[in-house]
Amino acid sequence: MAEIVELLAEVVGAGNVLAGDDMDPDYAHDEALTATPSAPLAVVRPGTTAEVAAVLKIADELHVPVTARGSGTGLSGAAISPPDGILVSFERMNAILEIDLDNHVAVVQPGVTLEQLNTALAEHGLIYPVFPGESSASLGGNVATNAGGMRAVKYGVTRHHVLGLEAVLANGDVIRTGGKFVKTSTGYDLTQLLIGSEGTLALVTEATVKLHPRLPHAATVLAPFTTLDEVTAAVPRIVAAGIGPLVLEYVDMVTMAAITANVGLDLGVPEPVREAALAYLVIVLESTHAARLDDDVEALGGLLEELGAIEVYVLPSHAAAQLISAREKLFFVGKASGMDDIIDLVVPRAAIPKYMAAVAAVGQEHGALLTGCGHVGDGNVHLSVFQPDPQRRTEVMRAVFRAGLDLGGAISGEHGIGTEKKKYFLEFEDPVKVELMRAIKRAFDPHGILGPGNLLD
Repeated sequence: MAEIVELLAEVVGAGNVLAGDDMDPDYAHDEALTATPSAPLAVVRPGTTAEVAAVLKIADELHVPVTARGSGTGLSGAAISPPDGILVSFERMNAILEIDLDNHVAVVQPGVTLEQLNTALAEHGLIYPVFPGESSASLGGNVATNAGGMRAVKYGVTRHHVLGLEAVLANGDVIRTGGKFVKTSTGYDLTQLLIGSEGTLALVTEATVKLHPRLPHAATVLAPFTTLDEVTAAVPRIVAAGIGPLVLEYVDMVTMAAITANVGLDLGVPEPVREAALAYLVIVLESTHAARLDDDVEALGGLLEELGAIEVYVLPSHAAAQLISAREKLFFVGKASGMDDIIDLVVPRAAIPKYMAAVAAVGQEHGALLTGCGHVGDGNVHLSVFQPDPQRRTEVMRAVFRAGLDLGGAISGEHGIGTEKKKYFLEFEDPVKVELMRAIKRAFDPHGILGPGNLLD
């Protein structure tokens, strides 16, 4: 250990290598509920791409595992290093290198946070629209997990906005993929291969991302329904209406009560409506013109009434902001309430009614409470799992995953596989595809040092 720490200190400086009691306990975990915290052999905080390359060259030669860490907000255990490994923290590589107004792109280091980038973009009337619900999340972490969030129904997910990357391979070689152009037909698309690879193929040291105009007008509509079937049946009609919602969220009655109580938010919904409502739709619209937004809200209200909403509420701006913020903090509300695990399975949008019916049946059969909400506009439903017994919880998780996969879904819509969903991924995924992934992994990382335990064994 002393030898490795000394070698790393020669590369990044002694003050940027932490070991033993010098390590903050936060480096031992991310936000995964079921992962076991683990302090690494050493934490390294590089400041440049050259330093990252030198660190990986040392690790590759000595066959020392390397785990990448952004802000530590992930939910899959992917940012937790084994005790014999090096944790590369990108907290010092946090510079916005360029905001290119002509090409509408930003070039950022991996430690840049979403809040930091969008604050800088605001003065230019621009926005980076991917927002997975945690403003302190880093762009590097978002790239690693292909992060999504509530705005994906309109803007898509991370891979739709990353045009190019700089990355360091396991042996220390530095590569550049893509660029400031929006299309290419030039060989394999390594940019897209690295996005979502959870730190198992290379360490991203720079990202070029697309920017969008920041629209000045927005409205939030809340629609309670008496049945979940009505909610899920309404979603494709809303998407097809041509109003282009920024947010289209489903929230069940238990979750709505929890998140509003957590922040002391009164939405002004009368008690008889609350008692009749089984679930809610939260829809955010945005526009360049106030009059056009008003027209869209009016059209949406009429459509929701036609689709069976008990009532339609256009929330005041302060209440709307509080509700969206409360929804974004749902994970921490669930965690404080004793939630045992979380599922972020994604299915085709039209399959949501069948999926939610299957989820209800699983909960009843296995004696588990499954509550939640989801980005129903893109089929990504988030379920809070309350079942403290590990064996019974595994049965619940397996049954829910099986139900979603049978409907054409995938195990993770945005949180990633990491270490905590790996057993289900390897059990249910096509073994031919898994072996192909292993072959790609070997090509990028022959000694298997990157992202130990993430995604693949």
